Amino acid sequence: MKKLSVLLAGIMLLTGCAGNSGAGEVERMQPEALFEYAEANLSEHAPDGCDAIADGRAYGEIIHGTYHSKTLDRDRGYNIMLPPDYDENTEYPVLYALHGYWGDEYSLLDQGDGSIKFREVLGNLIAEGEAEPMIVVFPDIFCHPTKEDCDGMNDDNNKAYDRFNEELVKDLMPHIEKTYPVLKGRENTAITGFSMGGRESLYIGCKYPEKFGYIGAVCPAPGLTTDCVSEEEMVFPEKYQPYILMISAGTNDTVVYNNPEIYHNIFTQNEVPHIWHSVTGGEHWGITIKPHIYNFLRFCFRKP
Repeated sequence: MKKLSVLLAGIMLLTGCAGNSGAGEVERMQPEALFEYAEANLSEHAPDGCDAIADGRAYGEIIHGTYHSKTLDRDRGYNIMLPPDYDENTEYPVLYALHGYWGDEYSLLDQGDGSIKFREVLGNLIAEGEAEPMIVVFPDIFCHPTKEDCDGMNDDNNKAYDRFNEELVKDLMPHIEKTYPVLKGRENTAITGFSMGGRESLYIGCKYPEKFGYIGAVCPAPGLTTDCVSEEEMVFPEKYQPYILMISAGTNDTVVYNNPEIYHNIFTQNEVPHIWHSVTGGEHWGITIKPHIYNFLRFCFRKP
């Protein structure tokens, strides 16, 4: 039986819900309505068949690209998933999906964990009208000044992951916005991540609430409140309350254990509206990632 806690503190006021697009304004579902939608439609587990390939159905193309990181003074790789029936003359909202420790830009795709099937899940949701067509960016979030790959779990490498927040907003996002037809504005920009990527998505969401309107984390790693932000700083200005803030956890996670619930409790204490999603039997990998992805994709960018 699904476990859900939707915490709504007061009346949430937002300034504007229009897309920053030359093609015109894009109206998004307001936070109160979106939280109500999430409460009514949250699925504890990913439904059977949500990742099945349907005959005659289009699925998005995955392309590998590079961008120049001024933060690190070298070129960096990323994968980008274009929506089915992609049209370069149409502007799309964008989701940044962040991998965990030891990972790279392939880790949330089939080369990392073939059970997630991100492409198939999103393609089916779009075809069934359950998700908006979107562009998804899979970056390499290990952002070290001298090392290209993580070589151990230690403070030096933790800092490299935390440094990604700077590179994301200064280097990667401008590159994506210049290279692909993405809608700008927090109402059109989402971020989520797994494990260390979940810690970083919460960090980035708290640090740049004016840039990200949809924030997710699945099995987020510890250390956010000791290395990045204080518990008191895990709040959002009234005008930048997230459209959706969602934390997912597996009950059998023996890697981060109850750390996701600690973050959930901090947001509860700070009266920050959020969704707590607990996956019974979920472990620290695809069995918990897929339900998070399935739900988060349905909640992002919804229109009234």
